[in-house]
Amino acid sequence: MADETKTMSQAVRAITDKEGKYLTFTLGGEEYGIGILKIKEIIGMMHVTTMPQTPDFVKGVINLRGKVIPVMDLRLRFGMDAMDYTERTCIIVVEIEGNSGTIQIGIVVDSVSEVLNIKGDDIEDTPAFGTRLNTDYILGMAKMEGGVKILLDIDRVLTSEELVIISQAA
Repeated sequence: MADETKTMSQAVRAITDKEGKYLTFTLGGEEYGIGILKIKEIIGMMHVTTMPQTPDFVKGVINLRGKVIPVMDLRLRFGMDAMDYTERTCIIVVEIEGNSGTIQIGIVVDSVSEVLNIKGDDIEDTPAFGTRLNTDYILGMAKMEGGVKILLDIDRVLTSEELVIISQAA
């Protein structure tokens, strides 16, 4: 009985840990969300200086008020087709926890939608797609009136090797 209670409280804690405010944005017609505490700022598209010998999804670096920040295109990172940038395309500057500390990275998204307060009851675990598909970076699926929003664990979108490559670009 004690084990069941412990397991239930862990499940409740896991749900409430995901609860909170999320910045939502679109990529290829789908809605995504990132915990608001990970967001540093949102800026319009600006000139990105390309860096040689980086993965395709790494667009390069930007100079943001004197700080060099690496930028990646989230569409390309997720294996989506590239798209021409529009006036709605923007860069979300996020803070990612890596093995060597915290770094700021810009992520290019199609458009920013809104900040939503998502309750734990509205968040379901990521469906299992088998062992061949890595979904570790998906925090959960938020059930909303208009459908489902994919909540990202931005700290896990990049592998530790990719994070090292990107942080060296800056």
